[in-house]
Amino acid sequence: MNRIRTLIVDDSSVMRKIVERALRQAGLELSTVLEAASGVEALDLLHREQVDLILSDINMPHMDGLEFLRQMQARNLAPDTPVVMITTESSEEHVREAIAAGAMGYIRKPFTPEQVKDRVLPLLDAV
Repeated sequence: MNRIRTLIVDDSSVMRKIVERALRQAGLELSTVLEAASGVEALDLLHREQVDLILSDINMPHMDGLEFLRQMQARNLAPDTPVVMITTESSEEHVREAIAAGAMGYIRKPFTPEQVKDRVLPLLDAV
C-alpha cells in the first residue's frame, strides 16, 4: 500500500494524536497527517490540500462532522476521498445520518487499532 495523506478532524488535540497513533499501529504508512480542530478548519485545508483519507469526529463546535460532510459534498471537495466518522455517538440514527451525509465508515470511541484497521483498510483498497 502506498503512503497515504490523512486528515484528522477533531476538536481535541489529544484525540487527534490518538487517532494518528491508532492508524500507525494498524499498519498504515502515513506520509502526511493534517489536523483540523473543526469542520470549518477542515474545509479550509481541503481547498489547499489533497488527502487520501479523512477521519472526523461528529461532535465539534462551530461545525459538526455531519455538516462538514454536507459542506464537502456541496463544495465538491475531495469527492473520491473516503471519510470515516469517529465518535462517542452510539445510536443507529447517528450511523444512518453519517452514511447519508457521505461517510463511508463509522468507528465508535473507544476504539482499538484493530478496529481502525478493519474499517479503514478496505476503504483504501477500494479507492
